[in-house]
Amino acid sequence: MACCLLLFITVDVKAQKWQPGSFTDIKGNKVTGLIRENPTSKGPIKDEGYIEFKDDSKANPYKLSASDLKSFMIGRDSFVVAHAPGNSNWSKKELDFVQVALDEETKLYAADVATGGGGTGKRGVSVSPEFGGGIGTGGYGGFGGGVGINLGGGGGGKGKVIATYYYGTNTATMQQLTPMNFKDVMSDIMGDEPDVVDKIQSGQFNINNIGKLIDYFKQVKAAHKQQ
Repeated sequence: MACCLLLFITVDVKAQKWQPGSFTDIKGNKVTGLIRENPTSKGPIKDEGYIEFKDDSKANPYKLSASDLKSFMIGRDSFVVAHAPGNSNWSKKELDFVQVALDEETKLYAADVATGGGGTGKRGVSVSPEFGGGIGTGGYGGFGGGVGINLGGGGGGKGKVIATYYYGTNTATMQQLTPMNFKDVMSDIMGDEPDVVDKIQSGQFNINNIGKLIDYFKQVKAAHKQQ
């Protein structure tokens, strides 16, 4: 129990950190400053995720709801606004943010969602287990498929926050990535790199080590660009 509690405290503190970044509002205006991606206070609009932003370390912060934004960035990690997808595991707000894990023709998105009996069903924890590679290199990265931390409270029972992946040409079409569709979906996304696809099809990568697969795909793609 102590170990789980320590992990919870670690990720929660990280989630509250102000980090350099920028946001793009619905009019296309880009603003650079400091962002806190997972604040725990009440958001400005019910059923919408939000971020806190301030122009610099001395400025007063203000809240930006998901409907105010198109996207935001922390370091090299990019997040876009998404409506809750149908027929999938989604405990975030009806309008919230997902991280762009891979920006290909079919995109791969990642989100931390609460699951299990009586989970909190709300945001406020970013999972960053730092095992076997993660998404991106910015302050928020580190998603790993199937990795969760135990949570209490909310509905009175225990739940988990799990890094969950979605795919689609955009957020309006995204569907959940599962162990059953993993090979087909990831082979399609990474189809320009046959060596990577071969490893997916042979079972060297699966949803439980997807972070390693993403890192490997990026390395292979970068190497081919340099040739």
